Amino acid sequence: METDEKTKLLKDSEISLWIDTYDDIFSDFDPREYSERALSQDFLEEARRASRDKKEGIELIFLAPKNIRNPKTEAIVKKRLKEHFKRHALGFRKEKMRIINQGIIFFILGILFMIGATFFIAGHQNFMMTLLSVFLEPGGWFLFWSGLQLMIFEAREKTPDLEFYRKMSKADITFRDY
Repeated sequence: METDEKTKLLKDSEISLWIDTYDDIFSDFDPREYSERALSQDFLEEARRASRDKKEGIELIFLAPKNIRNPKTEAIVKKRLKEHFKRHALGFRKEKMRIINQGIIFFILGILFMIGATFFIAGHQNFMMTLLSVFLEPGGWFLFWSGLQLMIFEAREKTPDLEFYRKMSKADITFRDY
């Protein structure tokens, strides 16, 4: 790979954020130690915005004043960030799979209800069977389309969050002087 291509690839995968203190990464309302502290919503939104067009292999660079840099604190912050991103990536993956599985169940139940309604209409002409088919047919269509809605659209709504946390959980986090 040529040097220009490497430089472009590195620049394309880089997210650089300025911080004045390590507190800029964390919530102002959380007094706990860095190892337990909640991340700042501002930081998360800025990281999300900056990572939107990035591919895999992101390098998250925090540019901090030289006089505040502390290798021990940075190791704790890196670990906390990795834990946060991995936990949320796993949570969104589980949520997306739960939605897809629920959609599959609804879809299959819808088909079974419609098959049942068809059986009752085709095989029997008494009042109770006709009444049962009247209940099964709309229920089948409802479950069928609700299942597709879940599998296609609602699962897709989780994708941006899942992608963000997945990319960030694999990011190389570094601190540099400015």
